[in-house]
Amino acid sequence: MTEPLRIAKAAEDLVLLPGLANRHGLVAGATGTGKTVTLQRLAESFSRLGVPVFMADVKGDLTGITQAGSVSAKLAAVLKERGIAPSPSVACPATLWDVYGKSGHPVRATVSEIGPSLLARMLELNDVQAGVLDVAFKLADEQGLLLLDLDDLRSLLNLVSDKHAEVSQRYGLVSPQSVAAIQRALLRLEGEGGKQFFGEPALELADLMRTDLTG
Repeated sequence: MTEPLRIAKAAEDLVLLPGLANRHGLVAGATGTGKTVTLQRLAESFSRLGVPVFMADVKGDLTGITQAGSVSAKLAAVLKERGIAPSPSVACPATLWDVYGKSGHPVRATVSEIGPSLLARMLELNDVQAGVLDVAFKLADEQGLLLLDLDDLRSLLNLVSDKHAEVSQRYGLVSPQSVAAIQRALLRLEGEGGKQFFGEPALELADLMRTDLTG
């Protein structure tokens, strides 16, 4: 059985079985109380146990676990005074993912994988415009059109606009005005850096799972 993760030492040991580590938890506290260090400690301990960890690190506070730490002179003096031997510092293996592809592996998804419902929310479309987007995706599925990036989606919307009379007769009213509104929303999303998110290779969750030589 895998050695349990030792979280704290109080009147009795508080341990967490690695197989039950996917439960919900909350680390709360004021600034400077050690929330980030607690998360680092949990991630490092899980890493040593072979338990994969995914962390959304918005500000980059947790990336320090990829480097071996060092004991400062002040901390060394405190440990010596208290008779505590310093723990060896090790670096934990980690893969950094970055939506912008600058500080790590790029995180990408195709337009088809995002789907019309989530994409409509991202573009902040109203119900009518979201309905037009549904029709566009339906048309792409029936005609076997690939939707990988925003350029593909723009081409599809141009097709829907050019054949709006035929498309409206088959799927319901599709107005060029609604298509134009979606195009403007795409332009806004692209201006905010969204173009780098859409494309290939798309992120596979299996890419986040690693195994060692023992499986």
